[in-house]
Amino acid sequence: MASLKDMRNRIASTKATQKITKAMQMVAAAKLRRAQAAAEAARPYAEHMDKVLRSIAGGVAGLESAPPLLRGTGADRVHLLVVCTAERGLCGPFNSSIVRLAREHASRLMADGKAVKFLCVGRKGYEQLKRLYEQQIVEVIELRGVRTIGFAQARMVGDRIVEHFEKGAFDVCTLFFSRFKSVIAQIPTAQQIIPPVFEGADGNGASYEYEPEEEEILAELLPKNIQVQVFRALLENAASEQGARMSAMDNATRNAGEMIRKQTLTYNRTRQAMITKELIEIISGAEAL
Repeated sequence: MASLKDMRNRIASTKATQKITKAMQMVAAAKLRRAQAAAEAARPYAEHMDKVLRSIAGGVAGLESAPPLLRGTGADRVHLLVVCTAERGLCGPFNSSIVRLAREHASRLMADGKAVKFLCVGRKGYEQLKRLYEQQIVEVIELRGVRTIGFAQARMVGDRIVEHFEKGAFDVCTLFFSRFKSVIAQIPTAQQIIPPVFEGADGNGASYEYEPEEEEILAELLPKNIQVQVFRALLENAASEQGARMSAMDNATRNAGEMIRKQTLTYNRTRQAMITKELIEIISGAEAL
């Protein structure tokens, strides 16, 4: 049985841990408001970009003159999975849920005889994926020193994706991230960005003439769209990470409080038992005299 001193030290350690988790919860709550506002502000822009590209691409889809980023390579053999995760842990299942979705997607592709490569954005995703796919990870982009996600980081990631595509390194590219829904709900999401898969349909039925031609517009907009979609994914991840960390630290604080209660109860019972034992020894010694 542990001594009373050991029990006091254990209670003190748990209280110190509780203070840390409570502080981390408060910091995450403060960061969440800004991250959530940024993610929600980026959604309409990304959705409108998707709508514009869907409208323009409808006139050139399937043509040989269509930009490669729109029509792809014509093959479906090599897939690049861009896995966006956090640089730090202590945020519950946030990182593991994204990696799990990417692993499941990779397993299905490899079962169909496809080749899979990974581009990791964030250290935590790389640490989990390298256990099984270390030889298939082509690049790791860490954003550890970045305090606030900006478009510069998305442009860097987007340029690296386009560069790999132009070198013929892959045929299809899919982006993995966690879409923010609420503090307790983050949705792991997979989005194909090369060749792009547009959601919905352009139902206005209108016909437009473009100047310059659609191919020239798409050649300019498609790389920008990749950067925009990556930017949206990074912002969604930032909000999801803080929401997940806030929930995880709140649970940790509650668990620490429960541990302190149980440890204090055990300490008091042990102390009472020792006092009772000492009293019995004193009384027994007095009676012996």
